[in-house]
Amino acid sequence: MSNCKVIAIANQKGGVGKTTTAVNLGAGLNRQGKKVLLIDADPQGSLTLSLGIRNPDELDSTLANVMERIVEDKEVPSGFAVLKTDEGMDLLPANIELSGIEIRLVTEMGRERVLKSYIDSVKDNYDYILIDCMPSLGMMTFNALCASNSVIIPSQPEFLSAKGLEQLLGTIARVKRRMNPELNIEGILLTMTDNRTRLHRGLVSLIRQSYGKNPTVFNTTMV
Repeated sequence: MSNCKVIAIANQKGGVGKTTTAVNLGAGLNRQGKKVLLIDADPQGSLTLSLGIRNPDELDSTLANVMERIVEDKEVPSGFAVLKTDEGMDLLPANIELSGIEIRLVTEMGRERVLKSYIDSVKDNYDYILIDCMPSLGMMTFNALCASNSVIIPSQPEFLSAKGLEQLLGTIARVKRRMNPELNIEGILLTMTDNRTRLHRGLVSLIRQSYGKNPTVFNTTMV
């Protein structure tokens, strides 16, 4: 049985630090000697760009090609589409082609478990697999949640970001109930906090009061 832990980094709100969280968590684990695979599950390719791939749209093979092969019952060769980053982590990149795969998945059988099928085939090679999700609750995000052991939710202490937490937590609960009973929430990670503003201090306090125990709100240092 694999000891690999699969973590989705998710929030349907954009600009809350999902990609930054994925990069830094992956780098930290890598420095501890852990074998890490980062999966870019966003057609914008922000994680791919952040890890030094300058032109993701010019890549020959990406996550889209991996998922296409699985949908078509074709073999995914070992190491297919995986890139080695300068930091020593493995990266399964993404580009705009992933948008087409997400649309195609809607009509496929077992559409929520295509990414899980791939992860199950490679997880013996890694200690951690981190999935940087797109800013929506679409089919790719459902695939990530179905494939993961846990979720980290980056969230800004701002009204719209905080308001979206309830919807996301409800979605995670439904996925756990219906599709992935092993799924747990690792915690809410407050990002881009500014202790100088009354609004941020108030919202941080409110989020901790509302979600401080279930799920955990990670301790973070406010600037």
